[in-house]
Amino acid sequence: MSTILRQTAAIARHASRIRSFSSTTVARKDLVQDIYLREIKAYKPNPTPKDAHVGVVKQFSLPPSPQAPAVPADLASELSAYDAVEPTTASATTASASGEGTEGGAEQFLGFLEQDLPTKSAHH
Repeated sequence: MSTILRQTAAIARHASRIRSFSSTTVARKDLVQDIYLREIKAYKPNPTPKDAHVGVVKQFSLPPSPQAPAVPADLASELSAYDAVEPTTASATTASASGEGTEGGAEQFLGFLEQDLPTKSAHH
């Protein structure tokens, strides 16, 4: 029985030592953060001079005003020369360039597009 009493007394002494300490965790200082904050607070930027923009910003100058187009002196002769030229059509130039006739070109293509697609037979 005495051993039990001694053990209980030792546990009580040990518990009283534990209770004397604070139960909160010790706040550790962050040295890097402290140095960083101290350097930021001590930073003083150099004042910018008043003529700092010189050489960076270009001077604005108005573009030159546009000139009115010159009308040809003999406009009637140029219009009659234009009317005398034989007009060319786009179909004639493409047919001659490709070497084929235009017989049924568009109609044949539209007919091809309107055809039904062949159905695939399902394999079971």
